[in-house]
Amino acid sequence: MEIVFICLLVFGVIFAFDAMQSRLHKYLLFRRKKGFEQHETYFRSIISNNISYFNKLDHEQQHKWLFRAYLFFRSKKFHYVGVAKSDEMPILISATAAQLTLGLENFSLNYFRDIYVLQHDYHYGFYSLPFMGHVDSSGIYLSWDNFLQGIRSSEDSSNVGLHEMAHALAYVNFITKTDEDKHFKKEFHQYSKVARPIFQEMQRGKKTLLGDYAASNYHEFWAVSVEFFFENPERLQHELPELYEAMVRLLRQDPYIVLRKNKVA
Repeated sequence: MEIVFICLLVFGVIFAFDAMQSRLHKYLLFRRKKGFEQHETYFRSIISNNISYFNKLDHEQQHKWLFRAYLFFRSKKFHYVGVAKSDEMPILISATAAQLTLGLENFSLNYFRDIYVLQHDYHYGFYSLPFMGHVDSSGIYLSWDNFLQGIRSSEDSSNVGLHEMAHALAYVNFITKTDEDKHFKKEFHQYSKVARPIFQEMQRGKKTLLGDYAASNYHEFWAVSVEFFFENPERLQHELPELYEAMVRLLRQDPYIVLRKNKVA
C-alpha cells in the first residue's frame, strides 16, 4: 500500500510539473507574441525593402517569417567589429536565418548565442584568402558589405547570409546536436544520396552551375546549394532537378513554385 501511495505521489508530481511547464510555455509564447505585435510593422518594412523573396510569399508565410525573425533577433547577441551599428543589421541577419528555416520546426539555432558583424572581407586563422563569413564554435561571423550585396541582388546567386546560416543549421544538427530538427536530420540523408554523387563528380572535374567552390568540400557544397536554391531556383531546378527536389523535401519550401505563381499573377 505504501509503495502504491509513493507511485501515485511520484506520478502526481510529474503530471503537475508537466502541466506547469506547459502553462509556462504558453505564457512565454503569449508574451513574445505581444512583443512581436509592437515590432511587426517595423520588421516588415525593413525586410520587405531589402529581401525581394519575402514579398513573393503569401501573407501567412510572411507573418510566420517575421515572427521567427523577431524570435531569432531576441535570442542572439550581436557584436559589431569595425563597423558602425545600424538598426537594420540584426533584423536582416535574423531574416536570413528565418528564411532558411521557414519550413522547419526548430529554427532558432540555439547553440549560437553570438553573431559578429564585420565591415569588409577579413582574415581568419591560417587561411591566406579573405573570408566573407564563417561559422565556428564561438559564433556566426558575417561581413556586412557582402551580406548586403547578397540579399539585394540574385544575379550572381551569391548570398553570404544564407550561406553561413546553412553552415550553422548543419552545425547544430550534426556537430553540437543542441537544436536538432528530426525532419531535417532524417531528410538530409536522403538529400545526400542525391548530392554526394554530384559533389564527387565535381571533385573529379565536372562543371556545374554550383561552381568550383562548391567542390572544395561537402560542407561548402551544401551551403552553395542553399544559395542557388533561393537565389536561382529556376536554373537549379532545370539543370539539377533531382538535387532541387531533394532540397524541397529537406527544407519544406519550393522557391521555384513561389516564383512561378508570382509570374502568373
